[in-house]
This record gives sequence, structure tokens and C-alpha cells, in this order.
Amino acid sequence: MQEKNNPRVINGWAFFDWANSAYALVITVAIFPGYFLELTNDTVDVLGMRMSDSTLYAWSIALAYLIIAALSPLLSGIADYGGRKKEFLRFFTTLGALACISLLFFTGMPTLWVGVIGFILATIGFAGGIVFYNAFLPIIATEDRYDDVSAKGFSYGFIGSVILLVANLVIILNYSWFGFPDGLRAVPTAFVMVGLWWIGFSQIPLKRLPEDKPQGKMENLVGKGYQEIRKAWNNLKGDSNAVRFLIAFFCYNAGVQAVLFLASTFAEKELKFSSSGLIVLVLILQIVAIGGAWASAKLSGIKGNKYSILVMLVIWTGVCIVGYFVQTGLDFYILAGAVGLVMGGIQSLSRSTYAKLLPENTPDTASYFSFYDVMDKVSTVVGTFTFGFVEQLTGGMRNSVMALAVFFIVSLAVISLVKIRRMAVAA
Repeated sequence: MQEKNNPRVINGWAFFDWANSAYALVITVAIFPGYFLELTNDTVDVLGMRMSDSTLYAWSIALAYLIIAALSPLLSGIADYGGRKKEFLRFFTTLGALACISLLFFTGMPTLWVGVIGFILATIGFAGGIVFYNAFLPIIATEDRYDDVSAKGFSYGFIGSVILLVANLVIILNYSWFGFPDGLRAVPTAFVMVGLWWIGFSQIPLKRLPEDKPQGKMENLVGKGYQEIRKAWNNLKGDSNAVRFLIAFFCYNAGVQAVLFLASTFAEKELKFSSSGLIVLVLILQIVAIGGAWASAKLSGIKGNKYSILVMLVIWTGVCIVGYFVQTGLDFYILAGAVGLVMGGIQSLSRSTYAKLLPENTPDTASYFSFYDVMDKVSTVVGTFTFGFVEQLTGGMRNSVMALAVFFIVSLAVISLVKIRRMAVAA
């Protein structure tokens, strides 16, 4: 039986967030969106369809998450039955890191396909690894520690990615020190640095996390994977609380992920932020988010997870409404601070709240978490696709931001019906 609440194992688990969050922050949020828009024409033709470059970027994210959403239930079921959580964690980490490095060869419209495919593969690697990373939480921690351990992971991710982002900012702003003719030419160094950081620091959790134990014969794992998924769903669908939570999570996560992925493109296109301005914007967001993740855990300890999530959803709704009217860079910096306050908190509490809703002492955590992760991925598809579709339809990103408020309003109604048990914290 795996010993739980081992500080060394928990810290090792949290270091996976330290490793892969660098991609989420430095590439998808801070640097790559502006770089992509700078190197591409305002309007591009893709497979005979004419669209804006920002719509192509949004839909590239949607496609990546659609692919991983289709794969993750099967992979999670196989991981549990075949005892291969760590093996898949290593595979997706390697895929993501190498694909991130390949973005070095995206240099303009002639190599647009390199940028799009490399970005999609790197995002698949990032999203795929999280399926198995999340599945280790109930294995390494007892239920009363879920909130704190989950928050530790997000906080490690925020701190590590901020350190790397500052390093990239120094290189881009002082490009001449490093032999680059301009700041734009210095940007690709971030792709290499993030890839090496990602694959390097991930070796810590890959070494410390417990080894998997196959539950049966290593044969017909594809069929067994589907069986594990079906069994987990049959258990979940009879629990109205779990189903309602997953519906609410689907709605608000669509809005959260769209904001996080596309805020930089909004700032660059609508408010004319520079590359360095975008990095400063993201630094503000991340620094505030470090405290936000811990504050949400403390608030949930006092008032419960449901109350905390409801408060954050009200703030998210306000962010979208205010975002529609924002006109100046200063306004957007203030708005970014509000996003940072609730960004880490809602993701951290979502993961730990779902863990509390699982049947107690279940061994097949990856199969259960696959439903959570499928909701995460599909809602990201819906959120980013909706953002791009509304922009394509109306010609304005402000309308896309207002459309996201609908997701938060619906989730507020649904989460109010969920009952979440509160656990006494161990001394």
C-alpha cells in the first residue's frame, strides 16, 4: 500500500507543475501569441477558408484539445488497468517539450505550418500529461490534504514559470547583449529554454512518484481501457452531485481557459500591447495568482469549496463584462490583476473538489479523473472555438469576451445545486 502524505513525494509531484507550467505561461500566454500574430498576415487562408490570424490561433488551441479529449479517456483507462500512469506521463512530457523546441523553425508565413503543427503537438503534450499528473493526487495524499496539495502544485507552477518568464524578458529586452539584431529575433530562444526546462524538471516527479502496479494481464489493453472508462462512468452517473459539478465545471472552465489562452491576443490586437508589455501583463497576472491559489484554499477551509467557487465565478463574470468596455492599457493591467486573483484558485479548487466527490478508496483514479480531464479539454475546445467563432462572425474580439460571460452565469446556476462534503483537516 502506497504511503500517503509523504512530503518528498508531494513536493516531487508539485515539481511537475513547476516543469510544465512554463509552457502554459511563457509560450501559450505570454510570448507565442504575440509572436504568431507578428509573423503572420492579418488574414490567412487555411484549407480554403479565409480567417483572421487570431481566429486561426484560437482554433489551433481548440483542435489540440479536441484531439487530446478524444484520446484521454482511452489512455486513462489503459493507464489504470495496465499500470502505466508514469509511462504516459513521460511520453506526453517528451512530446510536448520537443514540439515546443521545434517552434524555433517557425520564422514567417512560408513556415506557418511549422508554427501551427508544432504549437498543436506541444499543446497536446501539455494537456495529455495533466491527465496522468492529476490522477496521482488521490494516490499520494489523503482526502483532507487535497486542497493544500493541489494548491501547492499550482503555486509551484506559478513560481517556476515566472522565474523562466523573467529570464526570457531579460533576453528579449536586452537582445543586443545576446547578439540578436532585434527583440523579435530573440523570441525563439524562449521556445528552446521552455522545452529544456520542461523535460529537465519533469525528471524529479518521474523519479519520486510511486511506481504503477498492473491490475491484470498485460493484454487487450485497448478493450480494457474502454471497460475501465465505462465502469467509472456507470459509477459517476448515479451521483447527481458529481454530474452537476462536472456540468458546472464544463461551463465555467470554457470561459476560464478561453480567457487565459486568448487574453494576450486581445491585448495585442485591441489595445496594441508590445511584446514586452504582454510579458509584464502576464507577470502581474501570475504573481497575483500565487497568492490567489493559497487564498482560495484558506477560504475553502473556512467557508467550504462551494462558497469559494461561487465567489470566484462572480468575479469571473465581472471580468468578462468589464473586459468588453476596457479601453486603456492601465485598465487592462488592473483587470489582469483580478484574473490572477481567481485564476489559480478556481483551477486548484476544481481539481480538489472533484477528488472529494469520487467514491472513497477507489483504485482506478485515472479512469475517474479522465472524466474530469475530458470535461477540461472539451470545455477548452468549446471556449476557444466560441471565442474565435464570435470574432469571425462579428469581426470583433470584444464581442467574444462578452460571450464568455454566458458560460460563467450558467455555471453559477448549476454549482448552486451541488452539495460538497467538508472534511476536517488533520492535525
